[in-house]
Amino acid sequence: MYKTSLSLRDGKGERKYLNQAERLLFLESTNHYRTDVKLFCQLLYYTGARIAEIHNLKSNNIDFSNKTVVIESLKKRKKGVFREIPLPSYLLEELQHYIDDLDSDNSSEIALWTFSLRTASRHVKRVMLKAKISGVQSCARGLRHGFAVHAVTVAPITMVKKWLGHATLETTEIYLNAVGTEEREIAQRLW
Repeated sequence: MYKTSLSLRDGKGERKYLNQAERLLFLESTNHYRTDVKLFCQLLYYTGARIAEIHNLKSNNIDFSNKTVVIESLKKRKKGVFREIPLPSYLLEELQHYIDDLDSDNSSEIALWTFSLRTASRHVKRVMLKAKISGVQSCARGLRHGFAVHAVTVAPITMVKKWLGHATLETTEIYLNAVGTEEREIAQRLW
């Protein structure tokens, strides 16, 4: 059976994920952009979802009563596989205002973003540049990996698996191989 080897480093040894300091810089930098770009990037930050999963969101995917976003997993073999990820209250409030402004007819399902997936990727790249983050990790995938590396240090791995939409724990376990600052923070808990 063929098995792909996953790594948090690329072929040149460069880190493929944002560390926590970079993630926080990214989040802070989102505040310098218009509302749709800011909310798009913050949803990436807070969910660890794939860029296309966030791009596909509709207004009814935000479950305000449950305080979650419901994401359709894109890497499953069939459609209709969803996962729920909790969101912070302040982000939910901003999303509510944004959706109210978008939807004057009060329809239950409208697309949240008017920009293309390619433009979404460009927005993420601009926010990365604003945050002075460069390298292989300065993309939506680097943000997803950074979310996962941070999440496994503070949440049960089974919950992280669910949030990321992984089929198996083996896929999620790669994020336990944290290096650098993250590894030091974990070690400090032992000291």
